[in-house]
Formats: sequence, C-alpha cells, structure tokens
Amino acid sequence: MANLAEMAADFLAQDRIAVAGVTRTKEDAANSIYRKLKTAGHEVFPVNPNAETFDGDPCYPDLGSIPGGVAGVVVVTKPEITEQIVRDCARAGVSRVWIHRSLVGNSVSDEAVRFCEQNGITVIPGGCPNLFCEPVDFGHKCMKWFGRMTGAVPK
Repeated sequence: MANLAEMAADFLAQDRIAVAGVTRTKEDAANSIYRKLKTAGHEVFPVNPNAETFDGDPCYPDLGSIPGGVAGVVVVTKPEITEQIVRDCARAGVSRVWIHRSLVGNSVSDEAVRFCEQNGITVIPGGCPNLFCEPVDFGHKCMKWFGRMTGAVPK
C-alpha cells in the first residue's frame, strides 16, 4: 500500500479535478482547495447543487454533470454527504477520491472509505491537498507537521 505522500503525488498528477463542497456563503477548506488547485494549473470543477457559479466559474450540481468527467474528486462535506458523493464517483467513473480531514473539519466516513475500497476507487481518507500541492504555504506546512504528530494526518 502506498503512503500518503505517494498517494498525494498520484492524485495531484491528475489534470482534471472536482472539488465537492465549495460554498458561496463562507470561506472554508473546499474554497481554499479549489483556488489552490486552480492556481497550480489544474482544470478544477466546483461541485455544489445549490450554486450556479463559484469564483466566476460554472458550478456543477453533481459529478455526472461535469462535461468530460474528472480523474479525481476532493470531498469537503459532512461525512453523510461524503457517502453519497463516493457513490456518485463510482457512477461517473472517477478513480481517485481525496476525503478531506483537517484540524477543524472532518469529511471522512468509514462507510465512504469502505465503498471506495470495494469499488476500485483509490481513496485518501484524510489530510488536505493543500498540504502537498506545491508551493505549500507556511501555514499548511505547520498543519501537516502538527497533523502528523497528533495522528490527524495519516503518514
């Protein structure tokens, strides 16, 4: 089994990535991840069934609505919503899922992780793409170190 750094490198090598859970009502991890991936050169697709646009880009109600599909999905939602999103990933042919977990929020659901593993979807159950997407800012470097020390970020 690959370690988190190897899985992160594989995930971040994908050109087309969706971020499920972006929001117009507050600044949160999903919004930050979306912007970081976009700045790093990925083609990023915001997913939120209650928004038409995000940062001036079309926002999609679900993964199946994204033209041409995506290779990976970052999930930043409540754990019970994560379970639905990973089922959507299977239907949409998404082969990689990163379920966000940080010091202040957790989207990981054991059921969602099991579903991914049982359906051939590579899953990263925890951590944040911003901990690995270069250049990593000082704040995320600190969070990565602290998360590893506390066990919140898998090694």
